[in-house]
Amino acid sequence: MLSLPASVRIYLCTVPADMRKSFDGLYTLVQQVFERDPLDGHMFLFLNRRRDRLKILYWDRDGLALWYKRLEAGTFQWPADLGEARGLELDATQLALLLGGIDVHSAQRRKRYARAG
Repeated sequence: MLSLPASVRIYLCTVPADMRKSFDGLYTLVQQVFERDPLDGHMFLFLNRRRDRLKILYWDRDGLALWYKRLEAGTFQWPADLGEARGLELDATQLALLLGGIDVHSAQRRKRYARAG
């Protein structure tokens, strides 16, 4: 299981990204899609059109960091029913499931307390 501070938010870009983009290209994509500052300390996920490659851009105390994963077989799964959304927010559990190749649709979340809002 991933251990992230509660202040870190995880954003998934649902627009396929060109995996040739590096720091500056992804930085610009964060600003365009999420209208957020990449230096806020949150994680921004990008998938290619075939969904077999994933990049995560995040601020690591003193600079931007880029994490890259290429699957040798299979694909990463999109969350269900995206509609016209260009991006959505995930929690740490959903990120762990996405990275682990677990079908989020077949997993059922049990009821838990959550603050309103």
